[in-house]
Amino acid sequence: MSRAAPFGAAPVDAVLADGRRHFQHGPIDLVIEAYGAGHEVRFAYEQAWARFETILGELVDELPLLRAPLGQADGQRPKGPVARRMAAACARHADRFVTPMAAVAGAVADEVLEALAAGRVLQKAYVNNGGDVALHLRPGASFDTGMVSLAETPEAVGKISVQSTSPVRGIATSGWRGRSLSLGIADAVTVLARNAAEADAAATLIANEVNVEHRVIDRVPAFELDPDSDLGERLVTVEVGDLPMSAIGGALTAGAGAAQSMVADGRIIAAHLVLQRQVQTLGAPSSLNAIIHDKESAAA
Repeated sequence: MSRAAPFGAAPVDAVLADGRRHFQHGPIDLVIEAYGAGHEVRFAYEQAWARFETILGELVDELPLLRAPLGQADGQRPKGPVARRMAAACARHADRFVTPMAAVAGAVADEVLEALAAGRVLQKAYVNNGGDVALHLRPGASFDTGMVSLAETPEAVGKISVQSTSPVRGIATSGWRGRSLSLGIADAVTVLARNAAEADAAATLIANEVNVEHRVIDRVPAFELDPDSDLGERLVTVEVGDLPMSAIGGALTAGAGAAQSMVADGRIIAAHLVLQRQVQTLGAPSSLNAIIHDKESAAA
C-alpha cells in the first residue's frame, strides 16, 4: 500500500509484503525495518517518514556546494543537516579529491535512522539506502547481513555480523557497477564504520584506489555519462574485461593500502575488497565484535 503519489511524482511511503517500509523520492530509495513493541515501531516509522519528506528538497537547494571539491567552495559551509553530515564525513579525506556527494547515500540513511529512533524504545533498526546501511542496536542486539559483489552476475561474497558492543553503525558498498560512477575497477568494496556517511565516503574512495591500467579496461569522462557529475572530466570505469592475476593483485594491493591507512587512523573499522573473485579484508578484529566472513571462511 502507498501513502503518496506514484514513484517519481512525490515522496512515497509503501509497506512491503514482509512488513518493511519503503521510502522513495527521486533518487533516494530506502528500505527500513525496526524491531520492538508494535506501538513503538509504528511511531518510529511515522517519525522517519516526517523527516524523509523534506530531505530531497534540502539537498537540491545546496547541490552546487555539495558537488564542489572540499577546499574549493570559497569558505561556504553546508547548512542542512544531511549536507553537514556529508561534508563532515568527507572532511576526514581532505588529503585527496573528494566532494560531499561521496557520502550522500550514507548521510541520508544516518539522518532517517536518527529520526526513526528518536525517543523510541527499539531493539534494533536499520535504514538501507541502496546498500548503504545505518544501524541502531540496543544492548544485546545484533545485525547480520550478506555482502554481494557488484559483478555482472551479482553473487554473495560473504557475511557481516555486528554485535551491539561494536562501534560499527554504518556499512556501505561501492564499485564500478554500483549506483555511482567510480574511478576504479573494484567489483565491490564494503566498509564498516561508525556511521553510514563515513562508511559511504570511505567505500567510494577505496573503490577508486582499486585500480590498474590495462587494455581490457574502458574509461570515459564522467560528464559523458552524467553532465551534472561532480567528477567532471575525470575518467570513470565503464567496462572491465578478464584481467591477469598480476593486474588483479596490483589493483587490490593499491586499494588495500588505502583501506589500511583508514583503519590505522580510525577513519574506518574494516574493509572487504573484491575484484574478479579475489578478495582482501582489512581490520575488524574479533575484539571489536564486528566480523567479516568472506565466502570461503563462512562456509568452513
